[in-house]
Amino acid sequence: MSKIRLDKDPFNIIISGVGGQGNIMASRVIAGMLALQGYNITIGETFGSSQRGGSVMSHIRVSSGSVWSPQIPKCSADFIISIEPTEAIRMLTDYGNRHTAVVSNERPVHSMAVISGAMNYPPKEDIENFLYRYSARSCLVNATEEAIKLGNPILGNIIIIGAAVGMNLLPIGREDFRAIVSRQLKPHLVDINVTAFDIGFAKTAAIN
Repeated sequence: MSKIRLDKDPFNIIISGVGGQGNIMASRVIAGMLALQGYNITIGETFGSSQRGGSVMSHIRVSSGSVWSPQIPKCSADFIISIEPTEAIRMLTDYGNRHTAVVSNERPVHSMAVISGAMNYPPKEDIENFLYRYSARSCLVNATEEAIKLGNPILGNIIIIGAAVGMNLLPIGREDFRAIVSRQLKPHLVDINVTAFDIGFAKTAAIN
């Protein structure tokens, strides 16, 4: 288990994505892992048009001794974890500051406006440059591609959880993850999820 401590209280985490990516499951897993370490956790969720691929956002406020409002104030996120890259940009624009760290899946999910040609999706280089310029630390992870190799694209959200832990900002680790998914998933699914976590962890731990 990681020996680090959270450097502020509350520590504010935003998990973002679009409907169908497993964003809510990711927020519950990360919150559960932190609760195992004795932290008080408050979660606020915004589903948007989740059934139509719309934005989905979870606010997680982590405290060693207090219970906070579930809504993170604007410009007050400490860590943004995103399963879709333009959602990472949107969250950083609204909730980020010069101390905010960001980890995101690099695979885009195109909105109907992009599919219809009404809007253009930004190239990967522009996304990387924006995150680099406006965050304290940022990392894009090829989570969906790695999940496809494992046989299930939805495991991309688990790879992102591993990548978030690998950023070494949260006092949680692999055994916390296994403990939580062992409670939430059928036994035959635990090992593949731990494998996905390990893949994500290795992506960011190697550069942090």
